[in-house]
Amino acid sequence: MNKPIIMIGNGGHASVLVETLIGQGREIKGYTAPEEDNDFFELLYIGMDDAITKYKPDEVELVLGIGTITISKKRKLVFEKFKAKGYLFTNVIHSTAIISPSTNIGQGVQIMAGAILQTNVSIADNTIINTGTIIDHDCMIGSHVHLAPGSTLSGGVRIGDGCHIGTGTSIIQGITIGEESIVGAGSVIVKNVGNKKKVYGVPAKEV
Repeated sequence: MNKPIIMIGNGGHASVLVETLIGQGREIKGYTAPEEDNDFFELLYIGMDDAITKYKPDEVELVLGIGTITISKKRKLVFEKFKAKGYLFTNVIHSTAIISPSTNIGQGVQIMAGAILQTNVSIADNTIINTGTIIDHDCMIGSHVHLAPGSTLSGGVRIGDGCHIGTGTSIIQGITIGEESIVGAGSVIVKNVGNKKKVYGVPAKEV
């Protein structure tokens, strides 16, 4: 049985998640943020993130509404902090996403409108598959990754933990992107990228 949800954050990404959850009939108990926003869907303001501990882990589920425009340690730290306390981060999957039944999805994964995940795709914990992203067969996406809107991954691509893949990026088949690397928007990746690299362009080069 689904439990009431607490949304962590009240920015743009959180707003998209709230609309998705409301459309699916999920109960949202409230949200946490540095300060109250009276226009945030008329939801109850619970307080700062630590106010979550007023609720027992078996009473609520969490959704992490902190988005990223580049690599962000905050999203990872918040996820790991509350997971260690026994809280469950529920997956948010938009009704228009197309997902193969052979897809393996971790905890706290967010798959937004129009995304397509093909056969044998694996998505690890706390990863965002944003609007219109296409992931073809046998791709493996690590934890705490953000695939920004319109990204396209051909078959057999590997994305390491903590990567940010910019809007409209295309990655050809069999490519590996190392951990905590950043791929600039609109890039075309035709060769492997090491750990903690920044690449950009068509074809992408290290910057």
